[in-house]
Amino acid sequence: MAVKSTSGEPLLSNGSFDHGFSKSASLAKLLLKFLMWVLFITWVAAIYFFSTEFVHNLFSKWIKLTEGTIFGITGSIFLGFSAPILIISFLAFIYVAAFSSDDFGKKKQKFPRFRLWTFPVLVDGPFGVVSAAEFIGITLFIVYVVWAITSYIIQASNMVSGFPFPSKEKSYFMLEIIGLRLGSIGLFCMVFLFLPVARGSILLRLIDIPFEHATKYHVWLGHLTMALFTLHGLCYVISWSLQGHLRREMLDWKDIGVANFPGVISLSAGLLMWVTSLQPVRKQFFELFFYTHQLYVIFVVFLALHVGDFIFSMCAGAVFLFILDRFLRFCQSRTKVDVISAACRPCGTIELILSKPPNLCYNALSFIFVQVRELSWLQWHPFSVSSSPLDGKYHISVLIKVLGTWTGELRDLISNITEQPQNDSEPQPNRITACVEGPYGHESPYHLMYENLILVAGGIGISPFLAILSDIIHRISEGNLCLPKNILVVWAVKKSKEFSLLSAVDLRSISPSFLDKLHLDIQAFVTQESEPPLEEGKVDENIEFSSICVKNGSCMSSLVGTGNNFWAGTYVILSTLGFIVLFGLVEVYYIKRFGIFAWWYRGLLFTLCMIAGVVFVGGIVVFLWHRSEKRNSSYENLAVDDNKKSNISMCKEATLVDETSKVNLASFQTTRYGCRPDFQAIFTTFAEQMGPVDIGVIVCGPPGLQSSVAKECRSQNLRGKRSAAVFHFNSHSFDL
Repeated sequence: MAVKSTSGEPLLSNGSFDHGFSKSASLAKLLLKFLMWVLFITWVAAIYFFSTEFVHNLFSKWIKLTEGTIFGITGSIFLGFSAPILIISFLAFIYVAAFSSDDFGKKKQKFPRFRLWTFPVLVDGPFGVVSAAEFIGITLFIVYVVWAITSYIIQASNMVSGFPFPSKEKSYFMLEIIGLRLGSIGLFCMVFLFLPVARGSILLRLIDIPFEHATKYHVWLGHLTMALFTLHGLCYVISWSLQGHLRREMLDWKDIGVANFPGVISLSAGLLMWVTSLQPVRKQFFELFFYTHQLYVIFVVFLALHVGDFIFSMCAGAVFLFILDRFLRFCQSRTKVDVISAACRPCGTIELILSKPPNLCYNALSFIFVQVRELSWLQWHPFSVSSSPLDGKYHISVLIKVLGTWTGELRDLISNITEQPQNDSEPQPNRITACVEGPYGHESPYHLMYENLILVAGGIGISPFLAILSDIIHRISEGNLCLPKNILVVWAVKKSKEFSLLSAVDLRSISPSFLDKLHLDIQAFVTQESEPPLEEGKVDENIEFSSICVKNGSCMSSLVGTGNNFWAGTYVILSTLGFIVLFGLVEVYYIKRFGIFAWWYRGLLFTLCMIAGVVFVGGIVVFLWHRSEKRNSSYENLAVDDNKKSNISMCKEATLVDETSKVNLASFQTTRYGCRPDFQAIFTTFAEQMGPVDIGVIVCGPPGLQSSVAKECRSQNLRGKRSAAVFHFNSHSFDL
């Protein structure tokens, strides 16, 4: 469609210019994607086949060819194993910035391109719900580990058999060689361990995997990596014990070669993180898990001391990307955010409405991390966003179910403040110090890519679906591009009082015209009530409840990796260049000048250069980024008095619903008591009504609910009735 000026003449015609520009853009996109794939496949192949003699020979030739630079052998290894992933990151920023993913309405395919990521292959087992792409990845990692271990054992056996040593000495040597090789395999696995844990990673945005999904990859890789490192240490411990010098070897901190004692410290920190991250421990003692997981700093630093700079440079690229993300999150989280409204709903849910700048973009599938300093300075808890970006420019809201210690303390804190006398004309003083990280989430609005949607929620899992429904209704009412035409919401709750959460979607400002273009059906199931309560008919009415407003000095920070692509890319590129230049200067003017040869010390210097490159060079970019966002934000240009009035007004209205409004979500609801959803019957009925079309399925709830939904989606696909895509979310934790 041509874009027209006010005079009626088209600014861009559909002629040869448009066609040529579109063709050039498509070619550039294809070439850029091809280049990234070539780099990635080459990099992965080098890791995958590193145990073969052929790759070893190529690696030796590469070292001889490049070790003459100022960076020495460390630079050669870094260029071969860490630089590719950094270069892909640089190209990814160009790709994401140049080629927008908001094309859901233009490409309506029979088989969506994300089918491989969403079709459930395994629904029961130790990995939970596993998609086709995830199953391929798990298989490749298992094959790699088995292949590498087998290859190294054969090589070690052939090498040891040629030594003129007694059989006992050969067995000791064999154990140590196997331990060494297990450590190298674990080091390569650690490369992938740090990639999914960067919340605003451009790599996750490139392949459109949100952090909440990527976390389970970090969990899987964490188990694999720590198992390999543990076996690595056990091989040496057994060998040293049999030889009678275990204590001496474990306390050894040599200058030339691997320093054992730093390795013991690193492995001990890793084991503490590993044990406390196991599901039984994490579920019962979350704070223990959270605090011990901060030992990753000890784990990484002492690993660098253990192996030295040139071995550590094999995994340095992924660690560096994590440091970049962590520093940016630290800078963003320093801002104290205005709490426009904090209220405890009668159903046992807390609603927080937080202030945000209008230029901070997110979509309805996003989530944020929230910290309340009165409760803890270290704990950050993730919550799905319950508001659509179309609900308002200056606020973002979340619904928090009181389920544990932290949420219980937050409820008590808010309740104690609301019970105290307050002045209606002024916000509350700084009694809740809220800080926010994010928002993070999908790069593409998947909920807008299907004409037919099934949303399955368990309890507070309805929270992200409220944002989705609000987003779709706003788009239809405003005449914006929006594919969904039929939406079925399946909501399972324990008590009917949770239905009041539907009032969180305010339809007062939305035109009722959307009713002609959207068929919405909400099927609610109350599992712990066999019949409607006595107050049936009032449970869906909006009940007044107290709320508070807290001025902390500012709105959410715009410093987020998923925000401004120009500044985010500049931050990553200049920080990387700063690290490389700084390490080059240290190598030339300190290491070579003073003859520094200790492996552990060189590893420490290498790590410090990584951190300094991010903190000092990246810090300058972050400072300029912050100034730029603050200057360009219209939020900062509002008068202070108007801002106060706006906040107070929103504080009062956040908990009230227009009683004259004739349209509310509860009017679309059908309730069944004393039963659970029969997904086979529900999905089959919906599919028969819609006909042979694609159906998007999004589920948010406990693992059991996810497994049930995924099983039925797989069954529907295998029966050939239709292609259903399943996406997994969780409003409270990432234990997917």
